Amino acid sequence: MGQKQQPTADPISEPKKRRRVGFSNIDDGIEANQCILIYLVSSKEEVGASHSFRISPVDLNSFFDEDGKIYGYNGLKITIWVSSISFHAFADIKFQSTSDGGKGITDLKSSLQRIFADTLVDNKDDFLQTFSTESHFVRSIISDGEILQHKTSNGHADSNSHLGTAASDVEVVRMVIGNTAAGHLYSRLVPLVLLLIDGSNPIDVEDPGWELYVLVQKKSDEQGDGQHKLLGFTAVYRFYHYPASTRLRLSQILVLPPYQHKGYGGHLVEVLSNVAILEDVYDLTVEEPLDYFQHVRTSVDIKRLLHFAPIQDAVNSTVSYLKQGKLSKKTHVPCFNPPASAVEDVRKTLKINRKQFLQCWEVLIYLGLDPVDKYMEDFVAIISSRVKADVLGKDSGSSGKQVVEVPSDYNPEMSFAMFRSQDSEAARVWIDENQTNQEEQLQQLVDERVKEIKLIAQKVHHV
Repeated sequence: MGQKQQPTADPISEPKKRRRVGFSNIDDGIEANQCILIYLVSSKEEVGASHSFRISPVDLNSFFDEDGKIYGYNGLKITIWVSSISFHAFADIKFQSTSDGGKGITDLKSSLQRIFADTLVDNKDDFLQTFSTESHFVRSIISDGEILQHKTSNGHADSNSHLGTAASDVEVVRMVIGNTAAGHLYSRLVPLVLLLIDGSNPIDVEDPGWELYVLVQKKSDEQGDGQHKLLGFTAVYRFYHYPASTRLRLSQILVLPPYQHKGYGGHLVEVLSNVAILEDVYDLTVEEPLDYFQHVRTSVDIKRLLHFAPIQDAVNSTVSYLKQGKLSKKTHVPCFNPPASAVEDVRKTLKINRKQFLQCWEVLIYLGLDPVDKYMEDFVAIISSRVKADVLGKDSGSSGKQVVEVPSDYNPEMSFAMFRSQDSEAARVWIDENQTNQEEQLQQLVDERVKEIKLIAQKVHHV
């Protein structure tokens, strides 16, 4: 019996099966700032505790690839503890899973070592052990340093090099970076420099021109054993100045976050100013000061200038002229800069450089106007005149510096020459091509400067 044949399927009429193509999830990554928390701890009990002090870095993204993101991790959470005793660090890295979503898997250890280098401890138990094994790290490092000023907890200063008997006191110790111990201490502090000082790079620990001024607090326990806690530091470079002098340049200054806004930064500046005066350097400068530090620095300098007799006549003369009034109604308002003799007297005696003294000068004038509200319009007028001179050129259009491009085979984008022009039109530096926008920007600069002057004056009055 023959089998019944099945009809043959028409290959043309049969619908084609579609191939399913799967796309893996594209890894968008996660910003380092979003998944990393950093804490500064002073004991092993604080590690993991809810009351630990969290620090806010300038920008963690800059340490992770070009776009500042971490790739290949799901549910990533990184908690980093930094010891304020030995300045070692430990990173607790947790995640749910890893997968290559097209951008690879970020090597977290090497990325974190860009920040913490040799201070990063792999094992948590080893990290916890450092709180006991290196409890006297700071004390041993600064033991060979020079104590510059001793300030007891009641606020009194003591210039001799012997430690006081108070249970708690603050002192500043100077160390030359070329010294092995000082270089070792600074190397431990580099991660905090990178994390907390905007735009900073580590200094050369082998260059003897660098000096480290360390602010420490000494505490004694019940057994009388002293412990030194590092509160902050400043790195200063000593330059040669022809023919037989030196200049001090403050390059980095940091007060650890738990101790900020307590006057320690100002104390460091005061001590450094005393060093500049006592050692008769040419002057003291600051490398690219941030706004907040400039506020502290100016407040310290103003206190000195208010008691500096050689400039009082110049200040009083300017204040008297201002009190005559009607300056704001004039077409041209002078800048009221201090006389050259006053600038030089301040530089020679107080070691305040010309640029800084001009900042202080406006505050001194403001403090001399009493009642200040009565003369505020004219005071703002001279501030406005000075700001316009700085931004647009002397007297808003006279001779100043001009930058012009020049041909070069080396690097066309970075080839220029700067010269002082005698042509008033060529010397202008525009902040905006639109006149209305330019005036608004200038007015904003004036308003910010007046606000800053008022804040400094208020701070000085409360001292």
